[in-house]
Amino acid sequence: MVKFSKELEAQLIPEWKEAFVNYKQLKKHIKRIKLSRVQKHQQPPPCVGGSSAADFGRSIFDSFRFVANKFCFNSDNNKQDLIQVRRKTMKDGEEEVYETELAQLFSEEDEVHVFFASLDEELNKVNQFYKKQEIEFLERGEMLNKQLQIMLDLNQLLIEKRRKNPSPKAFNAGIFPHSPTRNSNFSKSVGESDNESNSEISQTEEVMTTLERNGVNFVKSATRMKTKKGKAKMAIRIDIPATTPSRSITAVTSMLWEDLVNSPIKEGSGGGGEFINKRKIQYAQKMIRSAFVELYKGLGLLKTYSSLNMVAFSKILKKFDKVSCQQTSTNYLKEVKRSHFVSSDKVVRLMDEVESIFTKHFANNDRKKAMKFLRPQQQKASHMVTFLVGLCTGSFVSLFCIYAILAHLCGIFSPSTETTYMDSVYPVFSVFALFSLHLFMYGCNLYMWKGTRINHNFIFEFSQSTALKHRDAFLMCTIFMTTVVGAMVIHLVLRAAAFSPNQVDAIPGILLLSFIALLICPFDFFYRPTRFCFLRVLRNIACSPFYKVLLVDFFMADQLTSQIPLLRHLETTSCHIFARTFRTHHPESCHSGRLYVELTYIISFMPYYWRALQCTRRWFDDGDVNHLLNMGKYVSAMVAAGARVTYSRQDNHLWFAMVLVTSVVATLYQLYWDFVKDWGLLNPNSKNPWLRDDLILKNKTIYYISMALNVVLRVAWVETIMHLRLGPIQTRLLDFLLASLEVIRRGHWNFYRLENEHLNNVGHFRAVKAVPLPFREIDSDS
Repeated sequence: MVKFSKELEAQLIPEWKEAFVNYKQLKKHIKRIKLSRVQKHQQPPPCVGGSSAADFGRSIFDSFRFVANKFCFNSDNNKQDLIQVRRKTMKDGEEEVYETELAQLFSEEDEVHVFFASLDEELNKVNQFYKKQEIEFLERGEMLNKQLQIMLDLNQLLIEKRRKNPSPKAFNAGIFPHSPTRNSNFSKSVGESDNESNSEISQTEEVMTTLERNGVNFVKSATRMKTKKGKAKMAIRIDIPATTPSRSITAVTSMLWEDLVNSPIKEGSGGGGEFINKRKIQYAQKMIRSAFVELYKGLGLLKTYSSLNMVAFSKILKKFDKVSCQQTSTNYLKEVKRSHFVSSDKVVRLMDEVESIFTKHFANNDRKKAMKFLRPQQQKASHMVTFLVGLCTGSFVSLFCIYAILAHLCGIFSPSTETTYMDSVYPVFSVFALFSLHLFMYGCNLYMWKGTRINHNFIFEFSQSTALKHRDAFLMCTIFMTTVVGAMVIHLVLRAAAFSPNQVDAIPGILLLSFIALLICPFDFFYRPTRFCFLRVLRNIACSPFYKVLLVDFFMADQLTSQIPLLRHLETTSCHIFARTFRTHHPESCHSGRLYVELTYIISFMPYYWRALQCTRRWFDDGDVNHLLNMGKYVSAMVAAGARVTYSRQDNHLWFAMVLVTSVVATLYQLYWDFVKDWGLLNPNSKNPWLRDDLILKNKTIYYISMALNVVLRVAWVETIMHLRLGPIQTRLLDFLLASLEVIRRGHWNFYRLENEHLNNVGHFRAVKAVPLPFREIDSDS
């Protein structure tokens, strides 16, 4: 049977861990009470009726005496309560706190006083936190109801307009002339046509009045275009976040549009500008739907918080009764059940209301469909995945042994054949090996994050139903490596069978193209949500200035900075494919041509460049200077990477000094940012020397070892300037080893980076995502 302390640890909300009952500490108090009674040689009071069996001996009347004493004991307890729990109101008159007064039986025991003082403190903490969260969710729910009502009224206006003017242009365009305004707002004007009747005008004004009561900001400007009846047109302002390139361009050009909108418009200009169709309102609808989903999730978490804490209080009081042999839990549990976090039903009623609203307005009255959004089901772990991981691992090991034997028998690494073989085969197989190693490290990260209760899906904003598990990552890794080594074996067999070298060397290219086809395949197999998410994140990285930067975006961009060797091998492989298949150039130019050199510089710069652009965009959105300082780190890395590439082609003392200076500066910059900013360590005032106050791993030595390991792997670039005299194959293998060490360092870095992010969420009690709302409140424009 699992102990409740472990069960509580497994079920509590990680971000609210500090707000839960400190069950372990209360158990320690009970142990102290038990030890103090043993040390004082006090016999525990009789648990039933004040008499023990030794006073009377064994008798046939014991059973009758037991029943009589039990009734007598219960009546005595009713007459005299062992504890009294009192509510006290604080000076501000808003908060209520609980204080326990002990009867004479416990008045001389300090440990009991300490236990009930801690219990009162925990009850007050839980109650106050629940009230605070409940108020926030109720306010959020009220705000969402207003937003939903505004959206419904706008949809009603569209329907009425289309009913009155069923022309194709009006049907496709909508009723809102618009111009973008600051902060990527869509400014929508509701006008009156020249042929409207007085009844239609009054009906429109009635709807506008309803919208104003619901919080829509109407801007009446004397400079705006007026109708023939002399009434100014009005604007409804909808805030849509600038998360896509089109919205970002809108934000950049907002000031020009603002001048255009506020300038006088002649009545004879005709048309009054372009129209906005219903798609603009659909953006708002999606935002409101996401906000309702997050609200429901938060309410469910708060309900779980209440039930777990209630069970914790009942369990700990039963333990106290067992130690003290007194029935004291009844009175205290009555007060716990009367407390706000148990007795309040506002959360349950709001959950029912959200369910009904979501079912009606976002699921076409289909409750089953609504529950798929509100309560997404997690994928169940399959034993087949574990079996396939073991099968592919065994196949990979066997094929690798076969490949090593065949390579030795064929003399593939002899001086006469190693150059052509390494040039055509090594790059593409290195791409898959490094990618598979990164997948393996990510699987290890997922396993560690799950074991330490780091909520990585919430941090990355992944869906619980489609998020990758650690077994899935291991399966993908082993499948790729088994396929790659199998292709290497086939390549060697065909080469030994005297097939044409051009045909045999096409195998790596076919393997690469097959992988790309699998990545972009639209059919729902082999983790399509994960593949599409990967492509979407790569798109966001490539268009960094135009997309809003999420944590998963810059996290993936950091991974790319550790995969520069993979990108170089990918460029070499593509060059060989075009050279051998399309005969566009000679294969030798893939290693010494001018275009190759220029592409090498670009590939060395691009991951750092994308990451620097992301820091610039985050500074533009948040206004935090730390993002600019972070950008400086990537700029220094770009300079150091460019200096190392140049030094590999121009071996002289000047470039050696340039490489040494730029690399040392960049490494120190990166180490400082790793330890202080990304990992949150090196705090001199921490209770854990030179670490931080909150640590997820219990063994502090692991953190010190990890810091030392990160330093060692960060200075692996020293080998690139040493110019060791090795053979071609030894040089390639050494480069592959250094690239693998950088991937391992990045996987090691990932765990502590997300640990620090998780602790930041815990410190701010962030358990649900804050979704921005589309319709601006009236006071926000003042």
